[in-house]
Amino acid sequence: MLRFHRPALSALVLAPLFASLPLRAENAGTPTEPTPAVERAPLVERSQEEARGLERRLPQREQQMLKAGDEHFLALWQPANIAESKGLVVILPGDGETADWPRAVGPLRRGLPDLGWSTLSLTLPDPSGDPLPPRAPKSEEKTQAEPAVSPEKAQEEGPANTEQAGSAEPDTDPAPPPLSRDAIQKSQTDRTFARIDAALAFARQQKPGVIVLLGHGTGAYWAVQYLGALEPGDVQNLLLVAAETPAGYGPPLEDSLPDLKLATGDFYYRDQPADRDAAQARLHASKRQQHPAYIQIAIKALPGDRASEQEQLLRRIRGWLDLQPRSKASATGG
Repeated sequence: MLRFHRPALSALVLAPLFASLPLRAENAGTPTEPTPAVERAPLVERSQEEARGLERRLPQREQQMLKAGDEHFLALWQPANIAESKGLVVILPGDGETADWPRAVGPLRRGLPDLGWSTLSLTLPDPSGDPLPPRAPKSEEKTQAEPAVSPEKAQEEGPANTEQAGSAEPDTDPAPPPLSRDAIQKSQTDRTFARIDAALAFARQQKPGVIVLLGHGTGAYWAVQYLGALEPGDVQNLLLVAAETPAGYGPPLEDSLPDLKLATGDFYYRDQPADRDAAQARLHASKRQQHPAYIQIAIKALPGDRASEQEQLLRRIRGWLDLQPRSKASATGG
C-alpha cells in the first residue's frame, strides 16, 4: 500500500491559498469606485402620452410637429376640401382634451374642411403647468446581494475608512422647492401662448384669407387671453364653444371678452345651468361695453345622441362662418 507523507501533502494543498493572500490583501486595500449617479428622467405629461396615441392612430399626413420655445408638440392639420379655402380655423381644446377630442374639437376639425375651411387643432400643455416629479432611479432598489443595514447597525460600525466617510454623497439630489401658484400660472400661460404663436405662424404660411381662433371649454379662455394680450392684427374672428375659465385663473371671461371688439360667436349649451349662467354674464357684459359684433348662440345638449349633437354644432358654426361678421375696429382698420 502506498503511503503519503502528511506534511508534504498539507504543504501542497495550502500553497495556493498562501499565494493568493497578498493579492486579496491588495484588493481589500483598494477603495471601490463609486457607482455613477443615475440620471433621473422626468415623467412624461399626460398630454404628451395622449398625443403619441394620436400619432399612432391618425394618418401621417394630418400630423404637424410644431415648435414652441424648447418644446415640440403635435397639431392636426386638415386642408379645406375645395380648390380655394375660405379661411383657416385654429382650434384650442380644453383642459384634459386632445387635438382630436370626440366632443366639439374632433368633429369640427374633421367637418369644417368639407365646408371649405382648413383646420389646425392643437395639443395644449397639461392644466397644472407644474413640472412633474422625476422617476426614481432603479439603482436605489436594494438587491439580495446587498442586504439593507439598520441605522443602529450602521452607527455602530461607522464608515469603512476616513476617505470613504469624507467622500460619501447622498444618493439623490434634494427635491426642488415647490413652485408658487403665481409661478405655476405664469409657466402655464407662457407655454400656452408659445403654442398659439407657433400655430398662427403655421397658419400664416398657408396664406388664408381669414384666420379664426376657436376655443372649446378652457381653450376659449386661452384664446381670449392670447388675443387680449398680443392683439394679432390678422386674427379678427373668435369662436367660443362651451367657454369656461380654468379653476384658479382670472379674470373671468365676462370681464376680458368684451374688451376685444372682435367678431365673436359665443356658443353655449342652454340645457346646462352652469354653462347658461356663465353665458348670460358674458352677454350682459358685452351689452354694457356696447360690443360691436358679439353674437351668442344657444345649442341643445343631446347626451343620448352625441352624433346629432355634434352635427348640430357644426351646422351652427358654419352659419356663423358664412356670415363672417366684422367688428367696427377691423372695418375702419382697412
